This record gives sequence, structure tokens and C-alpha cells, in this order.
Amino acid sequence: MIPKSIRLMLVASLIPAALFAQSTKELNINQAIELGIANSKNLKLSQNKIDQAVAQLEVVKDNVLPTANASFMYNHAEIPTTTFTLPGSESSFHLPKRADAFVGTAAVQELVYGGGKLRYAKESTKLLADVARLDADKSKEEITYAVINTYYALYKVLQSRKVVDQNLESIAAQIKQAQRFFEQGIVTKNDVLRFQLQQANVTLTQMDIESNRKVINYNLDILLGLPEDTEVKIVDPTAGLKAPSSLNEYIGQAMANRQELKQLDVQNKVADFNIKTIKANTLPTVGVGANLYYINPSGNFIPPTNQYLMPITLGATVSWNFGNLWTNKNKVSEAKIQQSAITIQKDILSDQVKTDINKNFQGYQVAMNKIQVLETSIAQATENDKLLASKYKNNVASVTDRIDAETLLYQAKINLEIAKADAGLAYYTLLKSTGKITQ
Repeated sequence: MIPKSIRLMLVASLIPAALFAQSTKELNINQAIELGIANSKNLKLSQNKIDQAVAQLEVVKDNVLPTANASFMYNHAEIPTTTFTLPGSESSFHLPKRADAFVGTAAVQELVYGGGKLRYAKESTKLLADVARLDADKSKEEITYAVINTYYALYKVLQSRKVVDQNLESIAAQIKQAQRFFEQGIVTKNDVLRFQLQQANVTLTQMDIESNRKVINYNLDILLGLPEDTEVKIVDPTAGLKAPSSLNEYIGQAMANRQELKQLDVQNKVADFNIKTIKANTLPTVGVGANLYYINPSGNFIPPTNQYLMPITLGATVSWNFGNLWTNKNKVSEAKIQQSAITIQKDILSDQVKTDINKNFQGYQVAMNKIQVLETSIAQATENDKLLASKYKNNVASVTDRIDAETLLYQAKINLEIAKADAGLAYYTLLKSTGKITQ
């Protein structure tokens, strides 16, 4: 049986660890993207726009339904003059002092043919809903890229901090060694001071890196919808990088996947339906309807037998505004010019997409080549650092040479980690320019 006091101490010791676990979250890049998309307020706004477009489509669909209306009216008349004689006649009409009447109507109308305008309106509105969905896809791409960009920025800082921490450990060992050499009279006090100065400078760099880490981590928390005190642990996002394919392959993907190009295609279809709608103004319209009338002059709400009328009429209407035959042609020309502008816009955007992909393609290739060069430079800097360390121990090299060699090695390591992150970001930038980053 564990004493109560010891149990309380164990619980208390576990609380800080539990709190720390709650404020730390390890995420790979795909998990970060999923969180960013799930919690994006911009995407929620885009979904709202889609809902609006779908609602508008339902409203347009309702326009094909028949219209119906009904009315019921009660009239009461006071007649001060109850005798009425026609001019040139000796006969007179005798009217009551007051009269009541009930009149009701009900009508149903259905447009049978309107030149196809209702169908064109429905198709156009459906295409506008597709545009709203493409806007949402574009927003999703932007959110995805923003998450990736921030994720890699945090990765850069964390890798830089890791190298700087290793550098400080190495400098601490160098200071101890220099102090032993000083006590043995092998080196001067200045050597110890130079290592201590290097330690101070690297510590300042460490402080700047930690400040940047906190800022970027906070921004990532906001972007992912995490609690603002969550410390994000990065899983190496450069592991799955692929060698670049051919430039033409990326351009082909962009032509098929870029949301902006798809939107212009949809807008071109909308413009085509707009032209058809304008042309439909020159066609006749046909409608059918039914009307019911109720006339009750008896003055009673429920009239006596045979003292009311209830005729029912059926009819069809054909109307044609043939003046549109000569007033509509300029409207059609204007709509065709607008459609032509959309085609030109797509041509311009296609050229921009090609240049954008080429720039990102070249950037990714350079980033991958930098990694190879920096890996070679690290091997050289490591060998140089070992050589200068041996010479310094044997009092052949100066403290300046020793510090310079170590600084070059750790700077090369930092450059390599930054280059890896830059290569990863360049890869996703290239994917974004093809419209496939969310895939």
C-alpha cells in the first residue's frame, strides 16, 4: 500500500509533464496541411459563396414552375339616389339604398416556350456555381501553400538552432581545452578570451534564432487553428522530395489543372449562354393559363341558389416582340466581343503560367544542386576543422585559424539545412504553379 503523501507527490510530479505534452504537437507536413484546410476561415467564406451560388441556382430552377394567384374582394355601396331615369325616356330604374357584392378570382399561368431563355439562365447559373467552387479550390491552394511556407520557415529555424546548439557545445569544449593549455603555459590568455568572445557571439545568434522560432511557431499555430501556446515539432519535410520531371510535363499539368484557366473556360461557356439568351429575345413566347371567377351580387357571403356566377376560362397566349429583330443585333455583337475578351485573357494567362513554371522549375533544379555542392563543402570543412584542431593542439596553428575553421564548418552545416528547406519549398512552389499542390 503506497502512503497517501507519496501518491500525492507522484501525481504532482506528473502534472508538469502532462501540461507540457498538451502544449507540444508533432506534425508532418501533410498533417499540418490538413489542419490548415480544416480550420481556415477563408475556406469557410468560400464555402459560403458556393452555398449562395447553389441557392441562386435553385431560385432560377423555380422560375420554370407555373405561377398562380388568387384574390377575393367584398364591396359595399351606399346609393343616395335610388331613382335613375335615362335621358329621353319616361321609364326609370329604381335602385336599392345600399348594395353588397363578393367577387373572387383565381388564375394559373404556365410559360410553355420562352425562346429557351429559362434553360439558358439555369445553365448559366449552374456554371457560376462551378466558378464559385473553382474559387474555393484556389483558396484551398493558397491556404495549403501558406501552411507549407510557414512549416518550412519553422523547419529552417529549428535546424539552424540545432546546429548553433552543437556549435556552442563545441566552443565550450574548446574553452576548457584553451584554459588547460593556458594553465600549462602553452597558449596565452588572449586565446581563452577569443574563444569566449566567439561563444558570446554565437549565443547572441542563438537568441535571435529562438526569437524568430517563437514568432514563426505562433503564426503557424494561428494558421492551423491550434492553441496559441502549442509548440509545433517538425518532422523532416525534405524526405519525400522528388527529382524534377521535364519542363514540358509541368507545363502540360498546369494547362490541365490551373484553377484560373478552368475559371476562364467556365466564364467562356457563361458568355456563350449569354449570347444565346440575347438571341432568344427575337423569338416568340407561348403561355397557357386558366382563370376562375366568382361573382356574388346577392350581398350574402353564402348566396342563395342560382344567384352567383362562377365562369372558368382556359386560354393560350402567343406574343412576339419582332422589333428585337433589328434592335437586338448590336447586343449580340457586344456579347461576342465580351466573349472574345475572355479568350484573349486565357491566352495571356497561359503565357504567364508558362513563364512562372519555367522560373520555378529552374529554381528547384538550382536548389537541388545547391544541396550537392554544400554536402561537398561540409566534407571539406570537416576535414579542414580536424586539421586545424590537430595543429592548434600541437601549437602550430593560431587561435584565429582554429576559430575560423570551426565557424566555416558550422556555417556550412547551417547553409545545408537551409538549402534543404529551400529545396522543399521550391518543390511545392513548382507544384503550386501547376495547380496540383493540393493533390
